[in-house]
Formats: sequence, structure tokens, C-alpha cells
Amino acid sequence: MKTVSISLSPNTEKDDLKIAFKELFSRKKIKGKHLKTFENNFKNYFDFKSVFSLNSGRSSLFLILKSLDIKKGDEIIVQAFTCNAVVNPILKTNATPIYTDIDKTLNIDIEKLKEKITKNTKAVIVQHTFGIPGNIKTIKEICNKHNLILIEDCAHSLGAKYNNKYCGTFGDVSFFSFGRDKIISSVYGGMIGVNNKNLINKIQSNYDKLDYPNRKWVNQQLMHPIIMNLLVLPLYNFLNLGKIILELSIRFKILSKAVSKIEYKGKLPDYFPQKLPNSLAKLANNQFKKLNKFNSHRLEIAKYYKENIGGMLEIKENATYLKYPVLTENGDEIIEEFKKFNIMLEDGWRKNAIVPPKTDLNKMIYKKGECQNAEEISNKIIILPTHINITKDIAEKIVYLFKSLV
Repeated sequence: MKTVSISLSPNTEKDDLKIAFKELFSRKKIKGKHLKTFENNFKNYFDFKSVFSLNSGRSSLFLILKSLDIKKGDEIIVQAFTCNAVVNPILKTNATPIYTDIDKTLNIDIEKLKEKITKNTKAVIVQHTFGIPGNIKTIKEICNKHNLILIEDCAHSLGAKYNNKYCGTFGDVSFFSFGRDKIISSVYGGMIGVNNKNLINKIQSNYDKLDYPNRKWVNQQLMHPIIMNLLVLPLYNFLNLGKIILELSIRFKILSKAVSKIEYKGKLPDYFPQKLPNSLAKLANNQFKKLNKFNSHRLEIAKYYKENIGGMLEIKENATYLKYPVLTENGDEIIEEFKKFNIMLEDGWRKNAIVPPKTDLNKMIYKKGECQNAEEISNKIIILPTHINITKDIAEKIVYLFKSLV
């Protein structure tokens, strides 16, 4: 069996590989018709007033904050149990991230949120963790009461709904990610969706000043699904060849890392923010066409896990279940045992209030003990895969192995 991974281009299908191969040799790698096609499709799907495509979700968030004129001394509320990709754009604006604890849905605890609001608070970022919608209606009411900008982080929740309305359409502005392990993937990519008319012109002005990534960087992203699916995953545990190929590909810059070294220490690489290049827009649009299929599949796999394993969450029909979280006291042991069966459960979403685990919490301006529920969950959580390449047979194997270890 080919190695199962949560994070190494898991959504890739044959049609995506064909596009990646073709785009490696394209003359319109940077600019072309696919950018506008993807933007129009995305805008129409959500009925946004405007959208802006960028080369990552972090680029999108930074551009939003810059357009809000966020400055030193301003406070941005964000939940703990989040990624440094959310915190670093805040730090780059010289604002202060204010962390609030989470509830049992892995999203912002409403009562804790209320306690964190001060005269310096400018915005609240709502993360719909793993595609499970947060209590966005109540959070919006709180933001309106205090005249705060509501930013929706939809990196995990593309296509999810709350009260039959799409996540991303409640706030003043939202951002999405098309990273290698997201709902849809162009390896790197992001989108801003805006319904606040006052923000559109500000974002447009800043967006127009951005450059596109260079061709070398674009080629690194196009190579990712190819190398992962044709070499790394099939050979991952065969004499460690897959691991060696992955390490060498990164060392010789054939591939880029998902998270660069400086991001663990509160910095953003200089290629953020930039616009989304044409070739990656083509990849993203091809996956976007399959969004309903992807999300229906994830929901079915999540239901199967829930029925056979249980877990901490109630199943919601309108959630996307990017990943299926389970709490256990012996997570490290389970992850190591699964490796023996070519199933890689380690995806970085554990062991720290701000992930990945190597993130320097001091650089994130986070104090240990600040958000106890988030810290406790991060130390007990493991993630089960739900993506399109998790067949029923693989899901059954995962359930059998998990039950044998808990």
C-alpha cells in the first residue's frame, strides 16, 4: 500500500498530476487566463463583492491587516491552538496577538473572547478549526457591539456552512488557504474574500503593488505533487528511499518547505505576500471544481470514524472535516505504531498551543498557561486523515489499528 499521509499533497488525483506536469513547461506560468477564471469562479461561489488571489493564506491575512492600517499598539484577538502562519502576519504589522482559549469544538470560547477585548482591540480572527464552524453568529454580534473588524480564517473550512450560510461570508473580510494539506490544494495559494465595501479599495490599492513569485518558486510548487505521489509516498518506507528523496529534494531546492525556519521564530519569508501565479491558479481551479466531491467524501469518512471510534466532536452535516481529531493519552505511541503500517498521522497539529511544535512561543508573544484548554488538547490530540485518497478499506484499517492501541 502506498504510504498514507495527511500533509504531503494528499488531495492529488491523476488529473491534478497531468496539470502539474503540463504547467512545468508552460510559457504562461506567471500571468494568464487561469487567474481570472479561478477568481471569478471563487467569487461567484460565495457571492463575494471582491476577491484577491495570493500565493498563500498568510499573504492574504497580512494584506488584510495592512489594509486595515493595523499598527504598533493595536491588538488582534486570535485563538490559541492555531498555526504560526496566522500569528506571523500579525507580528509583521507590529500589532500584538491576544490569545483566547478554545471550547470543546476547538474554536474560540465565547466567554473567554469577551474577557480579552480592550480599548486597543482592532479585530478578531475566527478560525473554523479543521472545518468545524465556530459560533460565528454570536462572535459577529460581539464584534458589532465593540466596533471590531471580524476576519474569518477559512483555511480549514472551504465550503463549510453555519446556519446554511457559507463560512467566510459572515465577517467583514475572510481569507482562505490552498496549501498542500488544505481542502483544495495548489501547494501554495490563498484568497481574500471581501464584502465590506470600505475595505475593497484599500485592499485593491495594496494588492496592485505586489509582485508575482519568480518561475523557480512556481516550479518548486508544481514539482511537489509530482514528486510526492510518484516517488516519495510509494517509496516512503522502502529502505527509507521516500524519506531520502524528500530530504534531498528540499536540500537541493527542488521543493520548498511548508514552513520555513524563520516562521518558527515570528518572521515571514520575503516571498510573502505575493500574487498567485497563473500555473498554481490552474491547479487550484481544477481542485475547486471537485470541492463538493471532496467535502462529501470527508464527511463520510468523519462519520465512519465517529461511528467506530467516537471522538471529541459531534458530526455536523455542514462541516468540512479537513482532519478528524481524537484525544488520547498515548498519542506518541499510536503515531509510531501507525508508521509501521505506512500510515503517517503526524501533521504538526499537536504538542503546542501554537503549531507546529517547534514554534518559539516567546516569539509568538504567548505565555505558557495562558490558554489551558488549548494546551491540554494540544498535548492529547492526534489527527486521522479524511482526504479523497482515504478509501473505505484504508479507513477500516485505520479504525482497526486505532482500536487495538487504545
